[in-house]
Order: sequence, then C-alpha cells, then structure tokens
Amino acid sequence: MSEREYWANVAKRPGMFLGQVTLARLEAYVDGYAAHAQRHGGPGLDDWRQWLVARRGRECSHAWHIQVRHLALPEGSDFWDLSADQEQHIIKVLFALLDEFLAERATGAPTV
Repeated sequence: MSEREYWANVAKRPGMFLGQVTLARLEAYVDGYAAHAQRHGGPGLDDWRQWLVARRGRECSHAWHIQVRHLALPEGSDFWDLSADQEQHIIKVLFALLDEFLAERATGAPTV
C-alpha cells in the first residue's frame, strides 16, 4: 500500500485510527507516522513543512500544524480556540494537502 493509499484510508475512517476524531489527535497521529517512517528508513514527511510554506507563498516560523491552519483559514483566526466547524474544515484541508503533497512526491515532482 502506498502512502497515499494509507492516508486515503485514514481520511475515510479517521475514527478507526484516532478514536475520537479531533484535530489535535490527527496532528499527533501525523507526527507519529512521520517519526516512525523516518526511524525505519522511510522519508516520513520530509519537506512537508517547506511544501506547505511554498503552497502558502509566505514564510513564517510556525510548524506544519499552523501552516495547515493558515491555508485552511486564510482570513485568520484564533488558531487555539477553534469552533467545531473550523476544526472539521481544517481536518478536511489537512487530508487534501497531505494527499497533494504525497502525489507530487510519488511522481518525483519537486515538492518545494
């Protein structure tokens, strides 16, 4: 199973992987996945943050988690006090961005 297929399965049934589906749990799951992949010789999510910065077209010092929030809520928001609707929107955007990133990486296209 490719990384894209794996993440597509997670996106279809996030509760099966996360239990309670929250943005914080999903972010932790993505971090754990990346760390495990790197520990076992895979690329994990190398260049993920840089790809997000390039996608956004603007650098800032935030980690990938907030880069995704910037892209999902470009009008700005209090990223720590999200409504349930905002959180669900960010989760959808995160899965879409992750799929796009992995698709580019799979084709050998530059990701940054």
